[in-house]
Amino acid sequence: MNHMSVYLKNKVLRDNLLGVYVALFNGDVEVGQPSYKRQQATFVEPSEGQTSNNADILFPIAGEAWGEITHIGIYDSSAAGNLLFKSPAEFVKNIDISSQYKIPRNYLIVRLR
Repeated sequence: MNHMSVYLKNKVLRDNLLGVYVALFNGDVEVGQPSYKRQQATFVEPSEGQTSNNADILFPIAGEAWGEITHIGIYDSSAAGNLLFKSPAEFVKNIDISSQYKIPRNYLIVRLR
């Protein structure tokens, strides 16, 4: 068998997106500047194999240039941990000193196909 039921997709999302942290990437490398910190995220109840963040996700104001944010990832820990999901950002955004990266509510969609 190679297809998950909608029930199982929803269960996988529900069970694996508790207490997770969102990370920002410059290509294949997570941002590593001193003012950067992963942000905890919570998600709405999965439906039809997908979910989204239930509140804005605000990263700290950059104390130094973070560069172009090209990808977004979800980890199971605030530091180190396991990368659960990673995808290109919808828009590449350059974060310079005094800038802030924000993911608005319902914009971080996690979908199992």
